[in-house]
Amino acid sequence: MTSGGNIFQGDDEDRVIVAQIISGQKELFRLLVKRYERAVYGMGISFFRNADDASDFRQEVFLKVFRNLPQFEGRSRFSTWLYKVAYNTALNTAARKKDYQSLVEGEMAADNDTPERNFLKSIAREAVLEAITGLPEKFRICVDLFFFYDRSYQEIEMITGYPVNTIKSHVSRAKKRLRLKLEGYKGLADGGAQ
Repeated sequence: MTSGGNIFQGDDEDRVIVAQIISGQKELFRLLVKRYERAVYGMGISFFRNADDASDFRQEVFLKVFRNLPQFEGRSRFSTWLYKVAYNTALNTAARKKDYQSLVEGEMAADNDTPERNFLKSIAREAVLEAITGLPEKFRICVDLFFFYDRSYQEIEMITGYPVNTIKSHVSRAKKRLRLKLEGYKGLADGGAQ
């Protein structure tokens, strides 16, 4: 997991790209879109539960990001700022049809995965889903941001506005449930049988 004070190579690249876009090289925005479109689309699927609405959401988010890029001050990672824009867009979209659905509730198998890997992923997805089932729906986004978007507690607070202690509590609860659920699957990861 990340820590709030680490600067990653990708973050430095993002900052350089953002500075170049702001200084007039608008065509470089496609690099940011390429880097983050899958994550934004995934958040769209979580909120809207269908591909058309998720695609529209992704387009709306990147339009907002492009228009507001000069407001990015660099006090956080670019991706954190982007996810905050996406999260707020999802919450404020009048066409929102359903409540938030965790990424683990959708299909996330890669096209080139083997049947065995897909099976293990499905077990993990079910375990994570069960682990977060008891959480209040509005805090499931915290668990997704922590596990699937690799955000720190402080970054999740910046994105959602929820207090860090609340985020920690829900992530901790999900981890405990997940650990208990996965106890029975230890041998599967190594190809062994129970």
